[in-house]
Amino acid sequence: MVTAVQDVQRAWRIAEQVPDPELPMLTLADLGVLRGVEMTADGTVVARLTPTYSGCPAMAEMRADVAARLRGAGYARVEIRTVLDPPWTSDWITPQGRRKLTEHGIAPPGAAPRRAAGPVPLVLMPARRTVACPRCGAADTEETSRFAATSCKALYRCRACREPFEYVKEI
Repeated sequence: MVTAVQDVQRAWRIAEQVPDPELPMLTLADLGVLRGVEMTADGTVVARLTPTYSGCPAMAEMRADVAARLRGAGYARVEIRTVLDPPWTSDWITPQGRRKLTEHGIAPPGAAPRRAAGPVPLVLMPARRTVACPRCGAADTEETSRFAATSCKALYRCRACREPFEYVKEI
């Protein structure tokens, strides 16, 4: 007989394998957006997701994919909840997720900026950052576009190996 704990663990294992629609080499668990899976008293599986940023267009796809996988695994009642607090940070990308990004030629983000409580300062100039090339490891890189295929990534080029690559921004 399957216990409630085993059933929740099974639901988690199913949900954690759902790929991110924009970075398909990562699962939602790798990305850190899958916040939890629970089961209510009536047997409803509740998965909690946090968007990478407010208005993330991939969120609808993530919700639909998690729900479809759970229903496909036999869970009749599935609810997907969006959790906004605390907000997602790129620090939640797992070490395995960072490794997968690098293996696929995408530079993983550095540590997210830390801010004091209170008003967020307006900064008009882009932050200077060193982004290592995910292909050859050289630090001599340059940003070629602030935005890539998605607004959470930028385009860079390595001056050493001359290869272009995407970079996931710190948030």
